[in-house]
Amino acid sequence: IYSTSKFSRIHVRNNVYYRRISEMITIYGKPQCPYCDMAQALCNQKGVEYEYKSLGTDFTREEMMETFPTARTFPQIIFMGEKIGGYNELKAQFD
Repeated sequence: IYSTSKFSRIHVRNNVYYRRISEMITIYGKPQCPYCDMAQALCNQKGVEYEYKSLGTDFTREEMMETFPTARTFPQIIFMGEKIGGYNELKAQFD
């Protein structure tokens, strides 16, 4: 869904990406995580800016549980300020 008042360049519409200027994608991942790597690769492929946070370096398990209390898998992704889930949910944003 596209809204000119909400997005500036990241949402997909006619192969153009609309993104809020003040927001981006944040990927919470961990080392040796194939889906974390796939999420980063997808963002790179689409030319979308993102921030990657790695477990043990950028956040602790406790902080993960506070931020994503129902999450049990990696990665966990914040897209446009909303907790959307993992890689498959991120991919759906671009389909």
